[in-house]
Amino acid sequence: MSGTFVGMPAFPVAAHEAVGNTTLRANLRHATHTIRDKRAKAVAELDDWALLREAGKQIKDHTLRHLDTYLVQLEEAVTAAGGVVHWAADAAEANRIVTRLVKETGESEVVKVKSMATQEIGLNEALEEAGIAAYETDLAELIVQLGHDRPSHILVPAIHRNRGEIRDIFAKEMGEWGRPAPEDLTDTPAELAEAARLHLREKFLRAKVGISGANFMVAETGTLVVVESEGNGRMCLTLPETLISVVGIEKIVPTWRDLEVFLQTLPRSSTAERMNPYTSMWTGTSDTETADGPRAFHLVLLDNGRTDTLADEVGRQALRCIRCSACLNVCPVYERAGGHAYGSVYPGPIGAILSPQLRGTTSEIDASLPYASSLCGACYEVCPVAIDIPEVLVHLRERVVQGGPATRQGNRVVLKPAKGHAAERAAMRAAGWAFVHPGALRAGQRVASRTRRFHPRTLPGPGRAWSATRDLPQVPAEPFRDWWQRTHGKKESGK
Repeated sequence: MSGTFVGMPAFPVAAHEAVGNTTLRANLRHATHTIRDKRAKAVAELDDWALLREAGKQIKDHTLRHLDTYLVQLEEAVTAAGGVVHWAADAAEANRIVTRLVKETGESEVVKVKSMATQEIGLNEALEEAGIAAYETDLAELIVQLGHDRPSHILVPAIHRNRGEIRDIFAKEMGEWGRPAPEDLTDTPAELAEAARLHLREKFLRAKVGISGANFMVAETGTLVVVESEGNGRMCLTLPETLISVVGIEKIVPTWRDLEVFLQTLPRSSTAERMNPYTSMWTGTSDTETADGPRAFHLVLLDNGRTDTLADEVGRQALRCIRCSACLNVCPVYERAGGHAYGSVYPGPIGAILSPQLRGTTSEIDASLPYASSLCGACYEVCPVAIDIPEVLVHLRERVVQGGPATRQGNRVVLKPAKGHAAERAAMRAAGWAFVHPGALRAGQRVASRTRRFHPRTLPGPGRAWSATRDLPQVPAEPFRDWWQRTHGKKESGK
């Protein structure tokens, strides 16, 4: 199953189906409200939260402006520590590199740390095609994998499942993947966690190859960092002989001092914890067979649309994202539609601006994502690196409307108007003309007021979908200009 879900219907179609699922909506409402309430309390404990937020923004912006320099520095540091760096321009190249590296070990199975980047490129499916079994070890990712499902949340991929559904998945599927669940398994959290622990333990102890992503990469030392809450990630990072890490090029920070800022803001924004229970860091390879950590380490630096995103002066701020998921937990659209409707491993507000930039807006689903928002601004308020998501959404909407296939005319690149927005463009041109011709605007306002009894309650044609759930504003009986002239005109002329 593809990690990017291209081919799904546009967001409005998928969301319309999702909002009819009452169980899904109840699961999402309970989970998101619980997480965001805890986050608010954790953030309120810090008097300097606003300063930390600004510091994170500045560090990320500085790094993105000098990304070429820091990536070279990172490669040199990783190589000096015994690791090997590979560069992948897109998903296909990254999958080829990882598949080849696993095959060179002679192994046919790998254990995986929770990783958005490997989901983005569809690595599990690529490995499966090559005859290699990839086992997810994060509890939520395990639930998704056993359920033949898709993740629906950045932090809690199985947020759309309740305990009863998870118990049924474990009872039915665990035996097909390894150690079966106990026959008398109930839906209590402790029993579900114990069943997962026993199921995964045998995989950890026999795995020779681990695959991970990384939350951060430190350029000055070549150190990679994974933060998690369960400890499964640390098992994958320390037990296998070979470790392969697939990381987006934007995950880099220049120094250890910079890392300190994010180790405060990330846990509070994501899990509402003062610090992560497990923060694993590794630099290169281990020296001896008895030492923790891999004896062979490969870092695959992934572009996959990030360089194109970096070239967009407005949209590039999406690359600041540290994958905390705070924006999902406050978004009224995500709460009702769920993550699957976004057709991407990056759901919610951040997915609505990140996916169309990484994948382009040529597919139906990607062209619809910038509109999957009410523009309420709650996402911007909670973002720990101050990504102005509403600004980028509006920017991408403009791209969708104007951004058909690009053609070159002399020294200019011209965007062919996209299909499906002719009426909107015509309305905007008419409004623009009226605003620069006051006489025509005044005449139009008077005609609209005098014919208000005949105005329809809904818009015709393509506008019907918009007005089906909204009341059209009533035209006043008298235009403002006429009212002002009638009530104030004589007084002002008397002065």
